[in-house]
Amino acid sequence: MRVGGARADIARVASVARRFAEWHYARHVVERELESGDVMVMDGTLRTTFLKESGYANAAFSIAKDKDVVYTGLSKTSRLFTTTGLSLLGAVRRLAMDSKISHIWYYYPVADPLTPEHQGAIFLVKLSDQSQRVFRFEIQADQAKRLEETDGLNEIFSQLALNSNDLSFPGYPYGLVDADDNARVRFEELETYRVMLLSEISKLGSASKFVRHMEATDAHVTLNSLREVSYA
Repeated sequence: MRVGGARADIARVASVARRFAEWHYARHVVERELESGDVMVMDGTLRTTFLKESGYANAAFSIAKDKDVVYTGLSKTSRLFTTTGLSLLGAVRRLAMDSKISHIWYYYPVADPLTPEHQGAIFLVKLSDQSQRVFRFEIQADQAKRLEETDGLNEIFSQLALNSNDLSFPGYPYGLVDADDNARVRFEELETYRVMLLSEISKLGSASKFVRHMEATDAHVTLNSLREVSYA
């Protein structure tokens, strides 16, 4: 497995599988559950980074175009920056504040996709009057051009804004809040699975062989445990 031209770190193998599964499941949702005019919002960008990931993404984009479902993605965080080194989201947010734009808004175009690995047109969006947060939002590039020509962008952002007023996280679509809560593996769950795995390895008589490799990278787990004991 590779990330760009480099071999992927072993710790990212699970991320690769999860990302492929997300694309595959998104395609399933578009194909089985959504109808013409609906909008699919993924958690994250539409950019692919892993080898062969673009095949999964293109399959999802293709079925979305066939069914006239708009394929989008919203990122919780962004490291895009300006030519002066400032956070791009922070800079545009300041521009909106200086211009006294307090209602929901979107900024476009930010950048056009230049490679087959990134087929998303980038927007910056503010989705609630109750929050100043700005997010990176992407729409599949061909669909974004069509929506711009037909003035359909306003409708998409209006509907997103209606879904972004929950008090738990104003300005962020509640559907993504709920998805994150259900998908997140919490530390206590992770430790439970780790103990179960070690137990099975011990039954096979291979514990010592595996543990010496695990201890090469798990010092932070021990430190976290010490912190929890001291706080208790």
